[in-house]
Amino acid sequence: MASVTVAGLEKKYGTLRTLHGVDVDIEDGSFVVLVGPSGCGKSTLLRMIAGLEDVSGGDIFIGDRRVNDDLPKDRDIAMVFQNYALYPHMTVRENMGFSLRLRREKAPTIASKVDSVAKSLALDVLLDRYPRELSGGQRQRVAMGRAIVRSPEVFLFDEPLSNLDAKLRVHMRAEIKSLHQRLRTTTIYVTHDQIEAMTMADKIVVMREGRVEQVGTPLDLYDRPDNMFVAGFIGSPSMNFIEGAMTDQGFRAADGTFLPLGSATTVFRGAAVYGIRPENLALAPEGIPMKVSVIEPTGAETQVFGSIAGKPVVVIARERVRASPGDVLTVAPEAGAVHLFDAQTTLALRN
Repeated sequence: MASVTVAGLEKKYGTLRTLHGVDVDIEDGSFVVLVGPSGCGKSTLLRMIAGLEDVSGGDIFIGDRRVNDDLPKDRDIAMVFQNYALYPHMTVRENMGFSLRLRREKAPTIASKVDSVAKSLALDVLLDRYPRELSGGQRQRVAMGRAIVRSPEVFLFDEPLSNLDAKLRVHMRAEIKSLHQRLRTTTIYVTHDQIEAMTMADKIVVMREGRVEQVGTPLDLYDRPDNMFVAGFIGSPSMNFIEGAMTDQGFRAADGTFLPLGSATTVFRGAAVYGIRPENLALAPEGIPMKVSVIEPTGAETQVFGSIAGKPVVVIARERVRASPGDVLTVAPEAGAVHLFDAQTTLALRN
């Protein structure tokens, strides 16, 4: 196992720059998720760590070794791809042991390692099957097993669950997290799904347009986002944003409506954005008027779509909501749940 350090990393394709001086420290044994919208550079960063993309600037260290110029096979990493990348003409046993055969390890050693890993992943009864005879989840476990038998210093996962159905993704998320808790191998995981990031990571790196927006634990990013991008990207449904201004009397929306701040305070005065998460808006006898547009019951909760001060918002209610489009409900923010942002810089406003 080893730590991974990325310092001032840049990637250029001709005059196009896709990474702009990225700095990330990944501790030994941690599970770090790179998350962001498509095209933000997260997969490029992962491929550079793997040695599949050249470095245009900056440094990559695995442990104490600078690996910028090392071949992928010399970096002691194992990568699991989105499309599994299994050899169709090889059995599960042969796929899992292939990298060990390339290392010229002895047959009994290969067999022992493959059998042990296959048992831990519930693949022991599938060792003589071919990839075409497996389900998507089984193929993904084989790809994981092939990586594990190598006992690498670092695991790299490039959106490994994106081809699976929703129920299987939930199951595989738990399997991967459980696997990491057993092995404690440094893991870097790329996804565009912030739910995967929140449920799996020790630390999340949020990226946008080739830059790191914020790094922290899942709850740090959720509770204290540095800017509107992170606030809107982390959490589902996204945080509600209402534009207006901070005045001496409090926050005033663009239509003149005053919104309660709870414990949120700032000395800032001027154009600002009021942020509140859907689960932190509660239906109340008195509060802010909200015009209903859509009601979506999900069983355990109800999502109410509507508008406050002319801006679209979502409320997650734990109770059954009996309302129709066009009705006006009153909602109140929970104390301590309001976020304020500078409308010009989009940075969080904190005293």
